[in-house]
Amino acid sequence: MTYPAAVAVLALACAGTAFAGSGGAMYVATPKIKAVKCVAGCVRGGAVEGGGKIKVRGASLAGVKKVVFRGGRGARDDVSVGVHSSSDRTLAVPVPMRAQSGPVDAWAGRRAHATSTTSVRVMPPAAPTPNPRLTPAPGPADAGAPALETATSRSLFALDQRGGVSFSFRLGGAPASAVELTLVRLDDGTTVQTFSPAVPAAGDVAHVSWDGLVNGQPAPDGRYAFRLAAVAAGGARSVNAAAGDLQRDAFDLRPALFPVRARHNFGGASARFGARRSGHTHQGQDVLAACGSPLIAARGGVVKAKKYQSAAGYYLVIDGAGTGTDYAYMHMAAPSAYSVGDRVYTGDQIGVVGDTGDATACHLHFEEWSAPGWYSGGQPFDPLADLRAWDAYS
Repeated sequence: MTYPAAVAVLALACAGTAFAGSGGAMYVATPKIKAVKCVAGCVRGGAVEGGGKIKVRGASLAGVKKVVFRGGRGARDDVSVGVHSSSDRTLAVPVPMRAQSGPVDAWAGRRAHATSTTSVRVMPPAAPTPNPRLTPAPGPADAGAPALETATSRSLFALDQRGGVSFSFRLGGAPASAVELTLVRLDDGTTVQTFSPAVPAAGDVAHVSWDGLVNGQPAPDGRYAFRLAAVAAGGARSVNAAAGDLQRDAFDLRPALFPVRARHNFGGASARFGARRSGHTHQGQDVLAACGSPLIAARGGVVKAKKYQSAAGYYLVIDGAGTGTDYAYMHMAAPSAYSVGDRVYTGDQIGVVGDTGDATACHLHFEEWSAPGWYSGGQPFDPLADLRAWDAYS
């Protein structure tokens, strides 16, 4: 049978499984999956965006309790989602925002499951729409509820970035007797933090902020959103965003930012980590850019070293706060304004691209070192994967 392009053909599983239990055995029918089709968050070619929804068609699907997006080989990128269906033939499955392209499993029990033989293509969701200035919230709202205006300072927030991310709101219309404000991780719906702001007077603007930490530890990467409800004395409620809204007052939390703020490229084989040099191998990745291009701290921390060296030119080393990784920036055009011991935040400008030292062109030589750090017991490792990941969203 031929399905449309938006449909991925999946595997069939036919057997059932009996489980021993109190008072006897319980039979669990093994799901049969015929096809899957994107029904929300669809993009061209049959792919689905994270945060969207797919529909699974087959048989014995009413017993499925969990669907696992398996991503690549191994279990490290597996993401599961709980599901429920009253139909044996169709199953609606929300696509977790952290899901990766790959096969999927539909589980009806510890052993009763179907595994796809082809991949479901999952694309990253569209970036959150910036909303830095107060605008009317889309709601929904009950009749007689307070009117809401909201704003979120950033749509992209990197850990340890100066100032954190702030949320502002203003109430109007019917007086509010209470406000409820939470920060939610949209990837899985988890409430990360609950705020307790006072109810502002009509027309006044209230603010809260978040530094990217949960119980003193960096929060996981992903998409987060502020969720506000204002309640009138009679119980009428207004909220700033509907359930499932991935855009309103949302922001993506990332571990770092790309260090070169200008047009750039990664050069050829000689620019790679491990390339042969006279008497040694290349310990970092070169990023080619015009001299004078701004350089920022990919991840904040404390300056560990600042020197000039005949090969590296002017350089700076920052121990990434809470990461266990040191970051080195070499061939800068001039000494950084920062000194050893200074605190630097993610995104702060630390210098400009240059060609000092042993350099034949303007570029940043960027290194990452494992714990305990740069020439203090750690080892350099290939930073290209991190640089490419940061470059994709910065």
